[in-house]
Amino acid sequence: MKKVLLSTALVLGLTASAFAQSSPKNAIGLRFGGNSGLGTEISYQRQLAKNNRLEIDLGWRDNNHVDAVKVTGLYQWVWNIENGFNWYAGAGAAVGTWNYSETIKGHRYSDSGSFGLLTGTVGLEYNFDFPLQISLDLRPELYLNDSYRDGLYADLGLSVRYRF
Repeated sequence: MKKVLLSTALVLGLTASAFAQSSPKNAIGLRFGGNSGLGTEISYQRQLAKNNRLEIDLGWRDNNHVDAVKVTGLYQWVWNIENGFNWYAGAGAAVGTWNYSETIKGHRYSDSGSFGLLTGTVGLEYNFDFPLQISLDLRPELYLNDSYRDGLYADLGLSVRYRF
């Protein structure tokens, strides 16, 4: 009976240890981007394989004259540098809508529309021993229409995410 209890305890201990060593597959948090992007974004990452993941970000801008919303999807490749320190690169696309409204000398000017863009990303991240991740990335964004923006813009962002 002692051998059975000892074996059971050993198997349960090894199983718990194996689950404790596995890294979290999800992360959610905020990405604080530059003005070339839309500013603050809600950011979600989902690990797809050991070195690949999907990132989906929801960004918004709400100021005096322009309101905009953007959803970005990125496929990323992740390479470990040392311990929890990684670098990553990826590619993706985004779609969004915008609304402009301003009154100048009694005349009201307004316009609205939608936009699409192609984007890439390259960045560095650190995963702490507790479930926190910080990252710094650069995203070149190529807007595909000229109603909101036209051309190539660079968006530098700092992210803080909870890993689970």
